[in-house]
Amino acid sequence: MHNVLYHFRFADGHTASCAADAGPGAAPADLPAWTALEFQQCANCPLQPGSTPHCPMAVSFVPLVAMVGALRSYDKVEVRVDMPERTVSKDTTVQRGIGALMGLLSASSACPRVDFLRPMAQFHLPFASEEETIYRATSTYLLAQYFIEREGGIPDWELDGLKASYLALQTVNAGMAARLKHAITGDGAINAFLLLDLLAKVLPFSIDEQLDEIKGKFRPSAAREPPLA
Repeated sequence: MHNVLYHFRFADGHTASCAADAGPGAAPADLPAWTALEFQQCANCPLQPGSTPHCPMAVSFVPLVAMVGALRSYDKVEVRVDMPERTVSKDTTVQRGIGALMGLLSASSACPRVDFLRPMAQFHLPFASEEETIYRATSTYLLAQYFIEREGGIPDWELDGLKASYLALQTVNAGMAARLKHAITGDGAINAFLLLDLLAKVLPFSIDEQLDEIKGKFRPSAAREPPLA
């Protein structure tokens, strides 16, 4: 992930921007209480407060919460995402606009439960549909298995590890939603995160079905045809 900048123009005319790699903008001692690791700590969190006093994902959300903490889910917003390779714009609601940024911030945080999402953050696609997300998640995971096999490891071609990772992510999302309830007054950021959680709940059980549909987009003979000279 390099130089991804989200710009928001809200219905009342005010604007705000948030860089995906901006950091919390505060010294550890000045971080809000809801970022403390032990505050609503996720049930499956492997981190210890002695070595990691603050939740890495919560810390990544600090600038975003300061920006949209009082906004409502269905307020209208114009979003522009500037990336080195392209600019993506969308007229949408606060919960969907903020949700796109939240997905990037969470996937690029140091939370160990989102390690499997980090390559996708590196190649961020704003406002991805469910089908696009499944395509990207499975493609990324299978590429990782290719590298594992190349290095002498045992690959998981059945995607069992991907499904397990998304199931674990649901616990993380529940813990993060509980944190956010103490951090904001509006429902925009919470509902944005709940949309991400809904996708995490659907994915483990819909991957096989969605891949069957995606399979039709590949020519069955592609594997047998020699490459073009």
